[in-house]
Amino acid sequence: MRDGTDFVELARIWRGPLVESVHRGTVVVADFEGRLVGSWGDAGLMTFPRSSLKPFQAMALVESGAADAFGLTDEHIAMACASHSAEPFQVALVNDWLGRLGLDESALVCAPALPRGEADMGNAFTSGGPRRVYHNCSGKHCGFLTVAKHLGAGLDYADPAHPAQKLYLSILSEYLGQDAAKLPMGRDQCGLPALALPMRSLARAAARLALGYSGDANRRAAARRVLGAMAAHPDHLQGTDAATARVVRATNGRVVLKGGAEGFLMAMVPERGLGICIKTADGSPRAKFAVLARVLGHYGVLETAEAEALIPDLCPPITDSTGALVGGTEIVFEKPVATTPTKATLGFWLGGVKEAFF
Repeated sequence: MRDGTDFVELARIWRGPLVESVHRGTVVVADFEGRLVGSWGDAGLMTFPRSSLKPFQAMALVESGAADAFGLTDEHIAMACASHSAEPFQVALVNDWLGRLGLDESALVCAPALPRGEADMGNAFTSGGPRRVYHNCSGKHCGFLTVAKHLGAGLDYADPAHPAQKLYLSILSEYLGQDAAKLPMGRDQCGLPALALPMRSLARAAARLALGYSGDANRRAAARRVLGAMAAHPDHLQGTDAATARVVRATNGRVVLKGGAEGFLMAMVPERGLGICIKTADGSPRAKFAVLARVLGHYGVLETAEAEALIPDLCPPITDSTGALVGGTEIVFEKPVATTPTKATLGFWLGGVKEAFF
């Protein structure tokens, strides 16, 4: 990130009659050839997609034959792509997976963590406290362990030079159209390498993933299986009826998406051959799914009315400690222009009238 010109205003947070906060960011839409279909903010913004790269990592699990060798189902594949909440069904899948590998959770590089849900967290404390299987990336780590075992390599899969990491980088390189091994590398919160790349490049890679782009038949099949697993099991990717699952269900599986930390989101639209990347400048995740809904309406993936109706479902209202409504989120990015007379709200007049008339 260089300066404020990298970003545009995406959302406003209202409390009563006033704007309390503003979220700025970048939105990039590209096709499989890398042509920019749309760009708001700097399409060349170099940033860390974080967990949004998990579908490409999961492709190595399928392409290598490791998934079939250990009898993994599409639910396991979805968990390899997940940033999960450690709900009981998700933890059960991770434990089942480790059992298939003949390993226990001590083989996972990620640190012990707690579930996200209050009840699940309470149950975790009564049954021993934090565990590695509760970590939101434990499915991804199981994926790397599986590839490592299948390749006969060591279990030090966090090493950037490990064969499992190299296979993932070769897959990502084809989809990016550049050598991923030469990209800037940091370390993710879960202990694995984290790549930084231009948003335009990842949007193109997402479009290629959506189409199963590759000259290799096994890689094309792997792409189809990964996206199919994500579409069939959207609750696995984040949590039951979480924002990710709501978008997948609202589009009847025509859109597959994966969020990343610090306000990143990647979406694939196979029927249109589009890849979409969204990044909020402040790293807040609360508006990114609603921004995606606006993008889907903008490009006709959803009817405008459907997309706009989805927005409040993806942006929880702001309430006080008693549950009373005190505010909300307004997506100002590419606000649709009204074509029929409407009753203007206070929020419209204070926040969106410019977009409506000019």
